[in-house]
Amino acid sequence: MTVQTCSPAGRITRSLLGYGVIAGPFYVIVSLAQALTRDGFRLDRHSWSLLANGDLGWIQIANFVLTGLMTIAAAVGLRRALDSRLAPALVGGYGIGLVAAGIFIADPAQGFPVGTPEAGAVSWHGMLHLAVGGVGFLCMIGACLVLGARFAREGRTAIAWFSRFVGVFFFGAFAGIASGSHGPVTLVFVAAVLLVQGWLALICVHFHRATV
Repeated sequence: MTVQTCSPAGRITRSLLGYGVIAGPFYVIVSLAQALTRDGFRLDRHSWSLLANGDLGWIQIANFVLTGLMTIAAAVGLRRALDSRLAPALVGGYGIGLVAAGIFIADPAQGFPVGTPEAGAVSWHGMLHLAVGGVGFLCMIGACLVLGARFAREGRTAIAWFSRFVGVFFFGAFAGIASGSHGPVTLVFVAAVLLVQGWLALICVHFHRATV
Protein backbone atom coordinates (compact mmCIF):
# COMPACT_ATOMS: atom_id res chain seq x y z
CA MET A 1 0.00 0.00 0.00
CA THR A 2 1.32 3.42 -0.98
CA VAL A 3 1.05 6.12 1.64
CA GLN A 4 0.83 9.64 0.24
CA THR A 5 2.90 12.10 2.22
CA CYS A 6 2.48 15.85 2.28
CA SER A 7 5.36 18.16 1.45
CA PRO A 8 6.53 20.75 4.03
CA ALA A 9 4.93 23.51 1.94
CA GLY A 10 1.76 21.46 1.66
CA ARG A 11 1.60 21.02 5.43
CA ILE A 12 1.77 24.78 5.91
CA THR A 13 -0.98 25.29 3.32
CA ARG A 14 -3.18 22.69 5.00
CA SER A 15 -2.64 24.29 8.40
CA LEU A 16 -3.68 27.69 7.05
CA LEU A 17 -6.76 26.22 5.37
CA GLY A 18 -7.64 24.57 8.67
CA TYR A 19 -8.30 28.00 10.15
CA GLY A 20 -11.04 28.46 7.56
CA VAL A 21 -12.74 25.33 8.88
CA ILE A 22 -12.52 26.55 12.48
CA ALA A 23 -13.43 30.21 11.88
CA GLY A 24 -17.11 29.73 11.06
CA PRO A 25 -18.08 27.43 13.95
CA PHE A 26 -16.06 29.56 16.37
CA TYR A 27 -17.83 32.77 15.30
CA VAL A 28 -21.30 31.24 15.26
CA ILE A 29 -21.00 29.41 18.59
CA VAL A 30 -19.62 32.44 20.44
CA SER A 31 -22.24 34.75 18.91
CA LEU A 32 -25.20 32.44 19.53
CA ALA A 33 -24.09 31.72 23.09
CA GLN A 34 -24.24 35.44 23.80
CA ALA A 35 -27.43 36.02 21.83
CA LEU A 36 -29.25 33.36 23.84
CA THR A 37 -27.98 34.44 27.27
CA ARG A 38 -27.54 38.20 27.32
CA ASP A 39 -30.39 40.12 28.87
CA GLY A 40 -32.58 41.95 26.36
CA PHE A 41 -31.05 40.50 23.19
CA ARG A 42 -33.50 39.12 20.61
CA LEU A 43 -32.37 37.08 17.62
CA ASP A 44 -35.34 38.23 15.56
CA ARG A 45 -34.61 41.89 16.19
CA HIS A 46 -30.96 42.61 16.98
CA SER A 47 -27.88 42.14 14.82
CA TRP A 48 -24.94 40.27 16.32
CA SER A 49 -22.86 43.43 16.02
CA LEU A 50 -24.81 44.94 18.92
CA LEU A 51 -23.32 42.30 21.22
CA ALA A 52 -20.09 44.34 21.21
CA ASN A 53 -21.78 46.81 23.57
CA GLY A 54 -22.21 46.62 27.33
CA ASP A 55 -20.10 45.10 30.09
CA LEU A 56 -19.68 41.84 28.18
CA GLY A 57 -19.10 43.55 24.84
CA TRP A 58 -15.43 42.56 24.88
CA ILE A 59 -16.46 38.98 24.12
CA GLN A 60 -17.98 39.89 20.75
CA ILE A 61 -15.14 42.29 20.00
CA ALA A 62 -12.67 39.45 20.54
CA ASN A 63 -14.94 37.17 18.49
CA PHE A 64 -14.81 39.55 15.52
CA VAL A 65 -11.05 40.00 15.70
CA LEU A 66 -10.14 36.34 16.19
CA THR A 67 -12.56 35.14 13.50
CA GLY A 68 -11.19 37.77 11.14
CA LEU A 69 -7.59 36.70 11.77
CA MET A 70 -8.50 33.04 11.17
CA THR A 71 -10.27 34.01 7.95
CA ILE A 72 -7.21 35.95 6.78
CA ALA A 73 -5.05 32.88 7.52
CA ALA A 74 -7.46 30.78 5.45
CA ALA A 75 -7.19 33.31 2.61
CA VAL A 76 -3.41 32.91 2.66
CA GLY A 77 -3.91 29.15 2.49
CA LEU A 78 -6.25 29.53 -0.47
CA ARG A 79 -3.69 31.71 -2.24
CA ARG A 80 -1.09 28.98 -1.77
CA ALA A 81 -3.51 26.30 -2.99
CA LEU A 82 -4.86 28.21 -6.01
CA ASP A 83 -3.32 29.56 -9.18
CA SER A 84 -5.51 32.64 -8.79
CA ARG A 85 -5.29 35.72 -6.59
CA LEU A 86 -8.81 37.11 -6.86
CA ALA A 87 -10.80 34.65 -4.74
CA PRO A 88 -8.21 34.51 -1.92
CA ALA A 89 -8.01 38.32 -1.92
CA LEU A 90 -11.79 38.55 -1.58
CA VAL A 91 -11.83 36.08 1.30
CA GLY A 92 -9.00 38.06 2.89
CA GLY A 93 -11.04 41.23 2.45
CA TYR A 94 -13.87 39.63 4.38
CA GLY A 95 -11.43 38.70 7.15
CA ILE A 96 -10.08 42.25 7.31
CA GLY A 97 -13.66 43.50 7.50
CA LEU A 98 -14.31 41.28 10.52
CA VAL A 99 -11.21 42.56 12.32
CA ALA A 100 -12.19 46.15 11.55
CA ALA A 101 -15.76 45.46 12.75
CA GLY A 102 -14.28 44.50 16.10
CA ILE A 103 -12.20 47.67 16.25
CA PHE A 104 -14.98 50.04 15.19
CA ILE A 105 -17.88 49.10 17.44
CA ALA A 106 -21.51 49.36 16.37
CA ASP A 107 -23.61 51.87 18.28
CA PRO A 108 -26.10 50.65 20.90
CA ALA A 109 -29.56 50.65 19.31
CA GLN A 110 -33.06 49.17 19.36
CA GLY A 111 -33.14 48.89 23.13
CA PHE A 112 -29.91 46.89 23.44
CA PRO A 113 -28.16 46.89 25.81
CA VAL A 114 -31.17 47.19 28.11
CA GLY A 115 -32.04 50.85 28.63
CA THR A 116 -30.75 52.01 25.25
CA PRO A 117 -33.15 54.28 23.32
CA GLU A 118 -34.77 52.80 20.23
CA ALA A 119 -32.77 55.16 18.03
CA GLY A 120 -29.95 57.59 18.64
CA ALA A 121 -27.15 59.51 17.00
CA VAL A 122 -24.70 57.51 14.91
CA SER A 123 -21.08 57.88 16.03
CA TRP A 124 -18.02 57.90 13.78
CA HIS A 125 -17.10 54.39 14.86
CA GLY A 126 -20.67 53.25 14.28
CA MET A 127 -20.51 54.58 10.72
CA LEU A 128 -17.15 52.88 10.15
CA HIS A 129 -18.55 49.62 11.52
CA LEU A 130 -21.32 49.70 8.95
CA ALA A 131 -18.90 50.63 6.16
CA VAL A 132 -16.27 47.95 6.85
CA GLY A 133 -18.98 45.37 7.43
CA GLY A 134 -20.60 46.19 4.10
CA VAL A 135 -17.30 45.99 2.22
CA GLY A 136 -16.47 42.69 3.93
CA PHE A 137 -19.85 41.19 3.03
CA LEU A 138 -19.47 42.25 -0.60
CA CYS A 139 -16.00 40.66 -0.68
CA MET A 140 -17.41 37.35 0.55
CA ILE A 141 -20.26 37.49 -1.96
CA GLY A 142 -17.69 38.06 -4.69
CA ALA A 143 -15.58 35.14 -3.45
CA CYS A 144 -18.60 32.83 -3.66
CA LEU A 145 -19.33 33.85 -7.23
CA VAL A 146 -15.71 33.78 -8.38
CA LEU A 147 -15.10 30.30 -7.00
CA GLY A 148 -18.49 29.19 -8.28
CA ALA A 149 -17.40 30.14 -11.79
CA ARG A 150 -14.08 28.33 -11.30
CA PHE A 151 -15.76 25.13 -10.16
CA ALA A 152 -18.16 25.33 -13.12
CA ARG A 153 -15.22 25.51 -15.53
CA GLU A 154 -13.70 22.46 -13.84
CA GLY A 155 -16.96 20.52 -14.24
CA ARG A 156 -17.68 20.42 -10.49
CA THR A 157 -21.36 21.15 -10.93
CA ALA A 158 -22.65 20.59 -7.39
CA ILE A 159 -20.13 22.78 -5.57
CA ALA A 160 -20.34 25.38 -8.37
CA TRP A 161 -24.10 25.78 -7.95
CA PHE A 162 -23.84 25.74 -4.17
CA SER A 163 -21.22 28.51 -4.26
CA ARG A 164 -23.40 30.63 -6.54
CA PHE A 165 -26.49 30.01 -4.41
CA VAL A 166 -24.65 31.05 -1.24
CA GLY A 167 -23.39 34.23 -2.92
CA VAL A 168 -26.84 35.23 -4.20
CA PHE A 169 -28.60 34.32 -0.94
CA PHE A 170 -26.07 36.24 1.13
CA PHE A 171 -26.43 39.27 -1.13
CA GLY A 172 -30.22 39.21 -0.78
CA ALA A 173 -30.04 38.86 3.01
CA PHE A 174 -27.46 41.65 3.24
CA ALA A 175 -29.63 43.93 1.10
CA GLY A 176 -32.60 43.20 3.35
CA ILE A 177 -30.78 43.95 6.60
CA ALA A 178 -29.15 47.05 5.09
CA SER A 179 -32.61 48.41 4.30
CA GLY A 180 -33.33 48.60 8.04
CA SER A 181 -35.86 45.77 8.10
CA HIS A 182 -36.22 43.58 11.18
CA GLY A 183 -38.16 40.52 12.27
CA PRO A 184 -38.03 37.77 9.61
CA VAL A 185 -35.33 39.66 7.66
CA THR A 186 -33.02 39.56 10.70
CA LEU A 187 -33.51 35.81 11.00
CA VAL A 188 -32.87 35.38 7.27
CA PHE A 189 -29.61 37.29 7.67
CA VAL A 190 -28.61 35.02 10.56
CA ALA A 191 -29.30 32.04 8.28
CA ALA A 192 -27.18 33.66 5.56
CA VAL A 193 -24.27 34.11 7.98
CA LEU A 194 -24.51 30.45 8.99
CA LEU A 195 -24.59 29.44 5.33
CA VAL A 196 -21.63 31.55 4.22
CA GLN A 197 -19.50 30.40 7.14
CA GLY A 198 -20.38 26.82 6.28
CA TRP A 199 -19.42 27.50 2.66
CA LEU A 200 -16.01 28.82 3.69
CA ALA A 201 -15.39 25.69 5.76
CA LEU A 202 -16.45 23.49 2.83
CA ILE A 203 -14.15 25.32 0.41
CA CYS A 204 -11.21 25.06 2.78
CA VAL A 205 -11.83 21.33 3.27
CA HIS A 206 -12.00 20.90 -0.52
CA PHE A 207 -8.62 22.51 -1.13
CA HIS A 208 -7.15 20.94 2.02
CA ARG A 209 -7.78 17.50 0.53
CA ALA A 210 -6.31 18.55 -2.82
CA THR A 211 -3.07 19.86 -1.29
CA VAL A 212 -0.02 17.59 -1.33
